[in-house]
Amino acid sequence: MEGMLSQDEINALLSGMDSSGDGDAAASGGDSSADSGSGGSSGIDESLLNDAEKDAIGEVANISMGSSATTLYSLVNQKVNITTPQVELANWENVINNYERPCVFIQIKYTVGLDGTNILILKEHDVMVITDLMMGGDGTNTDGEVGELQLSAISEAMNQMMGAAATSLSTMINQKVDISPPQASVLDMINDDPSDIADFLTGTFVKISFKMQVGELVDSTLMQLYPIDFAKTLKDTVITSEQGGDSAPEPAPAPAAPDPAQAQQAAAPQMDPNMMAGQMPQMGMGMGMPQMGMPQMGMGMGMGMPQMQMPMNPMMNMNIQPAQFQNFAGPTTLMAGGENIGIIKDVPLEVTVELGRTAKPISDILDFAPGTIIELDKVAGEPVDVLVNGKFVAKGEVVVIEESFGVRVTEIVQ
Repeated sequence: MEGMLSQDEINALLSGMDSSGDGDAAASGGDSSADSGSGGSSGIDESLLNDAEKDAIGEVANISMGSSATTLYSLVNQKVNITTPQVELANWENVINNYERPCVFIQIKYTVGLDGTNILILKEHDVMVITDLMMGGDGTNTDGEVGELQLSAISEAMNQMMGAAATSLSTMINQKVDISPPQASVLDMINDDPSDIADFLTGTFVKISFKMQVGELVDSTLMQLYPIDFAKTLKDTVITSEQGGDSAPEPAPAPAAPDPAQAQQAAAPQMDPNMMAGQMPQMGMGMGMPQMGMPQMGMGMGMGMPQMQMPMNPMMNMNIQPAQFQNFAGPTTLMAGGENIGIIKDVPLEVTVELGRTAKPISDILDFAPGTIIELDKVAGEPVDVLVNGKFVAKGEVVVIEESFGVRVTEIVQ
């Protein structure tokens, strides 16, 4: 019948083959090596990591990211929620097909306690929101692309977050864990060679996916990539530490209660000989005086007994004065909402001085030529605007410093 496909054509379409032939072979199973425990066409060998190992790695990642979420909250001053992770095996093709592009890759290396690398992947929009919040914005200034400013800020945020995660790992494995400064870059992944990013990305690796929420601004997915060998080593290290903690030598059992007579005899040498009734070795006297207390005797026998010459009330000769506290009424440098400003003091911000603006039709702009004078909306001598990261923060006047222009700030805009 016209318009109907033959069985060979149907088989070729179902097997994804071209019309060059071998459709029957593809329909009957194709290359046997592709289906023999290697994850089918994805090329992922699921036997590299069993379910127990995935659960253990997920638990480690969950504890680490719990500490990271607390740190991120302190940076952006927004509620941060990072859900229970999902652990699976993946390859470069799988990451490309299942994640928004372009995105930001943040590579962190362990330098102390562990030997390995992990990569965090964030969506470009999420990075823009987080960095805007870090720099005092409301998280809505997400226009444009991620630049050096945003990469520097997100690297600092990841440094703080993964530093907190390293502290959690230190507690889990009972040894110090430290990381290198994170390296952030923007990648479209399609035109990037994975070997240029990290060697382990050329094969199968561990992908841990977290659902990350930041206030009402971010509801996205955060991915963490581990080499399989490093993930297994991390799991084994944590389990070994936990087992070592359980099998640690128990405290020595308390000794059995001694016989009362032995206890009295053992305690006798600890008593002050001078206070024992009837024993006064300093006097060289063998007589017993069980009812005579030395403080009441008042005998001028020339014996030095400093412990019996203390005043009855030790507080009588002490000089007691009211406490005086420092006055804290002076000026303070703590800005409102700036309790965490020290964390991002090294993040560079773009400072722009705007002389003025004007609007021109396209016809006038096309007529621009050397010598054209453009009239601005500022009056001569009027203060210029100072913008930091695109936000109007101050007014100032133009000055000349040797051979360069400068701006003297005259007013801070609240």
